[in-house]
Amino acid sequence: MKQLEALVKQASAMHVVTPDASITPARTAEGHSAMKETPVKFVRAQAPTTENETEVARVMQICNACRYCEGFCAVFPAMTRRLEFGKADVNYLANLCHNCGACLYACQYAPPHEFGVNVPQAMAKVRVQTYTDYAWPAALGTLYKRNGLTVSLATAAMLALFLVLAMASTGSLIHAPLAGNFYAIFPHNLLALLFGVVFLFAILALGIGVTRFWRNVSPGKASGPAVAEAAHDALRLRYLDGGHGKGCNENDDAFTLARRRFHHFTFYGFMLCFAATCVATLYHYLLDYHAPYPFFSAPVVLGTLGGIGLVIGPAGLLWLNLRRHPEQGDVAQRPMDRGFIVLLLLISVTGLALLAGRDTGAMGLLLSIHLGTVMALFLTLPYGKFAHGIYRSAALLKWNIEKRQPNSLQLGSD
Repeated sequence: MKQLEALVKQASAMHVVTPDASITPARTAEGHSAMKETPVKFVRAQAPTTENETEVARVMQICNACRYCEGFCAVFPAMTRRLEFGKADVNYLANLCHNCGACLYACQYAPPHEFGVNVPQAMAKVRVQTYTDYAWPAALGTLYKRNGLTVSLATAAMLALFLVLAMASTGSLIHAPLAGNFYAIFPHNLLALLFGVVFLFAILALGIGVTRFWRNVSPGKASGPAVAEAAHDALRLRYLDGGHGKGCNENDDAFTLARRRFHHFTFYGFMLCFAATCVATLYHYLLDYHAPYPFFSAPVVLGTLGGIGLVIGPAGLLWLNLRRHPEQGDVAQRPMDRGFIVLLLLISVTGLALLAGRDTGAMGLLLSIHLGTVMALFLTLPYGKFAHGIYRSAALLKWNIEKRQPNSLQLGSD
């Protein structure tokens, strides 16, 4: 233990260590580690370019000497394949981290220890910086730091007000029932053009950004099994189980699967709503079957189920976000997190309210409010919390490619 502490103290102070031997773990049956001596030669890492990246490199050097958390998630096995942590490595590991918090509570060098090892917080600070660094257009990358709760709510309110005023300019806010015919308020082609352009820009911006990230981390050639396993891990949110199946840590050292489950409600609720839109588009253009659709039609059923999921999931995530311990992640990012969560919650609530009131004279007003929140989400989509799912999926794919390649170091789990 004294040898280990001397080694990690060197890493903490210098960011590099060059001993003849270091303490590395052997994996136990439980997936954790037992200490044994293995010859290791640490080499000087390429200097990361920012203070936050330097902190991740420092923390990873200490973790690479300890290896206690090697069974918790993909970050630590990926770490063992490296002796140095340059910018690309740090960006990759930061996006591979799911911020479950298990390593923070397991770490003997976490604050208030003098080494101050806080992997979730260090990774979170770099993670948001990667979104900025790889953003397209580059000039808009700073929006990640400004896209908070106030901006999200203000954007939604202004867009909703604009649509309300546009509707009022052509008639009354309260009208005769229109049997759920939204296009009697706003023409279909106008809505398709406005939302289509904004949505396609969001997809383009995110696609270019993650492509830049992908090229920078040098992932290697993707095989079918690697892609399949990465998709499986992403869809299951495998690494939100804490490495032991009991879940994440939130505001204390107790384990809970709540964050994983609320993420599932959110993601699959969003996908059901997207599926409802796709089905309605096919009905409109392919089958010449136009809205409004009956309550038990595929678009309405899918949208209703998705809306319910997008109430439960974001409400739960907001509750967890408000309660989470400040050491678990970067407190400065909470406004961005909450802005995205609240927009999703508002979209689902206003959408369900619109469904309930579509046969009333208030449909136009409800429609304007709902469309305003949806447009606000689309406008902030490329430069907000939504990006974390895209970049994390890319990092998971890299890990599933990487772990299938021979590990020349042979220092850890391989």
